[in-house]
Amino acid sequence: MVVLTLAFMLDLLNVSIVSVALPSIQRDLSATPTQVEWIAAAYLLAFAAALITFARVGDLWGRKRVFLLGVVAFAVTGVWSGLADTPGMLIAARAAQGLAAAALAPQVMSLLYTMFQGRERGTVFGVFGLVAGTAQAGGLLLGGVLIDADIAGTGWRMIFLISVPVAVVLAAVAAWLVPESRVEGGARPRLAAAGVLTLGLAALVFPVLEGRSYGWPVWIWACLVAGFALVVGLAFVEHRSPERRAGALLPVELFQRRTLAAALAVQLLAFAALSGFLLVIVLWLQEGKEYSAMDAGVVSIALPAGGLVTAGFVGRFTARFGRLLVLTGCLVGAVGALGILLAEQGSEGDSIGSWSLVPGLFALGVGTTFVMPPLTTLFLSTVPVEHAGSASGVWTTSQQFGAAVGVAGLGTIYYGTVEGSGHATAIAACTFTVVAILVVSAALCITLSPNRRPATPTETAEL
Repeated sequence: MVVLTLAFMLDLLNVSIVSVALPSIQRDLSATPTQVEWIAAAYLLAFAAALITFARVGDLWGRKRVFLLGVVAFAVTGVWSGLADTPGMLIAARAAQGLAAAALAPQVMSLLYTMFQGRERGTVFGVFGLVAGTAQAGGLLLGGVLIDADIAGTGWRMIFLISVPVAVVLAAVAAWLVPESRVEGGARPRLAAAGVLTLGLAALVFPVLEGRSYGWPVWIWACLVAGFALVVGLAFVEHRSPERRAGALLPVELFQRRTLAAALAVQLLAFAALSGFLLVIVLWLQEGKEYSAMDAGVVSIALPAGGLVTAGFVGRFTARFGRLLVLTGCLVGAVGALGILLAEQGSEGDSIGSWSLVPGLFALGVGTTFVMPPLTTLFLSTVPVEHAGSASGVWTTSQQFGAAVGVAGLGTIYYGTVEGSGHATAIAACTFTVVAILVVSAALCITLSPNRRPATPTETAEL
């Protein structure tokens, strides 16, 4: 279990650790604002596009085999990222590392399910909530420490290189200890459908990232429409064909249920707001308030800390008050964002007290924890058993895609506003955008069905 959990943490750490490093990367590689956004978004986009396909590949070819392939690829792409000397090379390396993470992440959950039974299984999966919060906090702190330490003159490159020996050791131990498992007669991965989904998601994110630099010409809007058409068209084609429906990447039946569709919408919006806002907060602290990478990482820990402190409380009341918790979490997150803006308004010039940021960041973390676990429970309790596998893929893909859109969208707002109006106006624009998104998410919570029975252990495990 320890080996698999540490491997899962590699992915979680990779997202937060890069956020702290982006200003240093931008200065060292002379990257444009759009390239900085791509460095963050490429990993998330590749992860989202390939996740479902790699989950199916693991079922057929062997979960241990695909897991080991993913861990080794993660190490190789870590070296590639650490040695990149141009923004384009780093973006390509980040996309490749996102593919590696998509290969290893779904195998972790599947392998743990086969290795543990009954009450042990529930305990194991419960650990992952703590792992997620700890990894996010650890990534923010570790990124700042490594950059400020400038080990052997490597600077930001060490945030990628440090994962290489860890991944190599994990692969060696996993090859020895982790048993193989596969699904006999499972649905074969459809590479053509995966390619269409990848193109569709990329076409949706590309205009958000590049529209500002190109001046929003007609072809940018056409790209956005084409991306939407590809995703919707794929779902329609899979639904019309009985052969394709069994292993559909985007099962239409999920979107026809009100609670499932609403839960997916709330999750996508919330992930976009919270992931993108964490990015712009780190950029604002380092570029606008002259924080060092380590100071920015230390202050930002208040966000995951809020989630860790309230995780136990949320777990006890999710079964009874799930919808209310999600709605409350959206509103608490909005209040937290406004708290950060108030701290900015009360600051003097380019300086701001770290402690003045803690309440807002902490409230954002509390809001995140109030939203995500209860929302997942509501989703699980409504998914038909026959769609459990597909629903799991769609749920996780929407998380990663929402994060990619949030990084792209809020990054575009931040950099676009900084150029003409400065950092204070930029963080204000991003804050009001996040508040609006979270208020809309809270309104959508009204359409969620009241809590039903919790998912059975079998249904939960299959998801």
